[in-house]
Amino acid sequence: MADSKNRLGTEPVGKLLFRLAAPAILAQIVNALYNIVDRMYIGNIEGIGKLALTGVGLTFPVIILIAAFALLIGMGGAPITAIRMGEKDNAAAEKIMGNCLSLLILFSVVLTAVFLVFKHPLLYLFGASDDTIGYAEDYLTIYLIGTIFVQLSLGMNCFITTQGFSTVGMASVLIGAVLNIALDPLFIFGFGLGVKGAAIATVLSQGGSALFVLGFLLSKKSILQFRPKNLKIDFRLIGPVLALGLSPFIMQSTESLVNITLNASLQHYGGDLYVGAMTIIGSIIQVVMMPMQGLTQGAQPIISYNFGARRFDRVKKTFRILLTSCLAFSVTTCALIELFPQLVVQIFNSDPELVGVTCTCLRIYAAGIWAMGAQCACQQSFVAIGQAKISIFLALLRKMILLIPLALLLPLFMGTLGVFTAEPIADIGAAATTSVMFAIFFKRYLKQKENEPQAAGNE
Repeated sequence: MADSKNRLGTEPVGKLLFRLAAPAILAQIVNALYNIVDRMYIGNIEGIGKLALTGVGLTFPVIILIAAFALLIGMGGAPITAIRMGEKDNAAAEKIMGNCLSLLILFSVVLTAVFLVFKHPLLYLFGASDDTIGYAEDYLTIYLIGTIFVQLSLGMNCFITTQGFSTVGMASVLIGAVLNIALDPLFIFGFGLGVKGAAIATVLSQGGSALFVLGFLLSKKSILQFRPKNLKIDFRLIGPVLALGLSPFIMQSTESLVNITLNASLQHYGGDLYVGAMTIIGSIIQVVMMPMQGLTQGAQPIISYNFGARRFDRVKKTFRILLTSCLAFSVTTCALIELFPQLVVQIFNSDPELVGVTCTCLRIYAAGIWAMGAQCACQQSFVAIGQAKISIFLALLRKMILLIPLALLLPLFMGTLGVFTAEPIADIGAAATTSVMFAIFFKRYLKQKENEPQAAGNE
């Protein structure tokens, strides 16, 4: 177990980053398959595929928000846990982990109850029509029953990765995704349950992931152990967790608000056809973003641990490799989408009208993806060194300050295409601002830390 901790502080940074990031990238992509595989099967249900796909897409804001609460706790607690491990204070790290588990369970109960009560008016608010509301409600009702599985599998998996067990973290997601891929056709087509079958398969798969995550963290293989005394919520510990987790929470939850805004505008200007196109585009962009999120997850424990251990040369080197890798991926992906949009769009539906509209809109929507490599690398590095306030502002900047106002304003002049044009403008503007802020702050902050007196635990 000591070797797992020491690797974060001693193994060559490049090798370590990609060893941790590779499973994290695969885990992120596989995690996206939970919803995407459902949509691929649903979109190809004979006779109703186009409307059913649109209906299920309308549930995405709720699904995003449920995941956001898991990230609030998991990505808020994991960096602090890693910093405490770097400071050789595993007792404090275990207390944070125990408190986070209790909070995730509490959130699960509240979220399930609230969304079950208000699902019908919410779905209409999200852009549902009389033709799609039935499919949306069928899927969401069953999905909500598995909220606790989502919270535990996503939230607690962060505490596996932050200990350096990225392969185990990947396995937890892989188990759920393989189950989902296997169960989807069985429940959708074999049992003839359609949209309801897709939701049942997803809940069962997420349950498998959650059991695996808890099983590992309860085993002796985990460096940090659950202790009953640490499950009692201590608000002195929870405050910093919530503050740091607020940035990834805002990033995820504002994605929900963005989704609602875009779908409502598209329903108003273009109808179900354009809402269906956005469902497909959202699925594609979700997969595109996952490798970059996996890279930042692989870098986070290295940056956090070495920041806590005051090995700032390793912090800087890790960031440089992270930034270069994210930019290389985002630029390449942007080029491929612009050149070959039809290859991925046709996976979800073969209707000529839907495919044609989606390809046109995807090219516009993804035109700024190349800049997101810098946005992801810089923003998540702020999180890794515990800079909650800056990362919160940057999370708000892209979606709340830029994207949503643009998505409401541009359609007044450009119609439906204005909704899609808002995305690249927001992407490029936010990435430029984030990069400048990071360049100014990061070097200065590390130099300040280098000049501070060293804590006894780090000597």
